[in-house]
Amino acid sequence: MPAIEILRPALLLAGWTVVMTVWMIVSRVQAMTKAGIDAQQAQDTSRLTDLLPHEVQKIAHNYNHLFEQPTLFYAVALMIAVLGHVDAMHVNCAWAFAILRIVHSCVQTTIDVVMVRFGFFVLSWLALATMILREVLAAF
Repeated sequence: MPAIEILRPALLLAGWTVVMTVWMIVSRVQAMTKAGIDAQQAQDTSRLTDLLPHEVQKIAHNYNHLFEQPTLFYAVALMIAVLGHVDAMHVNCAWAFAILRIVHSCVQTTIDVVMVRFGFFVLSWLALATMILREVLAAF
């Protein structure tokens, strides 16, 4: 199977990260302007938790989440592609991971029900763990 097949879901998730980045920037700038917060007050972004509403912060929290577990996903997908181990199972797991992480983002930034969000996190982790374990077995 061609390497592009496992890279497409990774590219989709990277594109989604761009969407979330723009949303975070726009929502933060609007909230800071509305609250009269000087940009220098955001020098330490942890202070924004006290200064900005939860509706704005949950977007920023999700942005941060997109640089945690998905970073490992990108590396694993790239390793699978480079090593020439792309197969239907890896590709299906990659699509599952990307879609579940996008749904996780949608849940976190809208209704933010922790147990629903956690369910999508666990399912996405299982898809990624499957990819990792299969590739470890194939590589060794």
